Amino acid sequence: MEELKKKSATQEGGDKDIIFSKAVKAGKRIYYLDVKKSRNDEMYLAITESKKIYSGVGENSQMNFEKHKIFLYREDFEKFVNGLSEVVQYILDAQGPSLSRKDYNELLISDQEVGESSVEEPIKIDIDF
Repeated sequence: MEELKKKSATQEGGDKDIIFSKAVKAGKRIYYLDVKKSRNDEMYLAITESKKIYSGVGENSQMNFEKHKIFLYREDFEKFVNGLSEVVQYILDAQGPSLSRKDYNELLISDQEVGESSVEEPIKIDIDF
């Protein structure tokens, strides 16, 4: 019964209905932005977040993908984009722009170098038993 559901889902509304697609890789997540057509030929946006999930330990460990979908229809585009822009601007104003991975790594390296150069003598520990 499960296979029948999967087959019919693929035939009716699966990936073959994708007109345009863009994948956005962001760390452990991938966001898929897919333009699809409904049965009445209306285009809509399907946003899918895909994240790798590891479960189990050792030989029993398995990798799966956790997926979340949002369907955004044309009549809601303007409100969605306005809301998203407002929220993103709020975060940027409150916390400033995010660092790229390269900038973050360079910041860590420079912090380590500063930490190493500020120590004049090694720390000595003398323990008697």
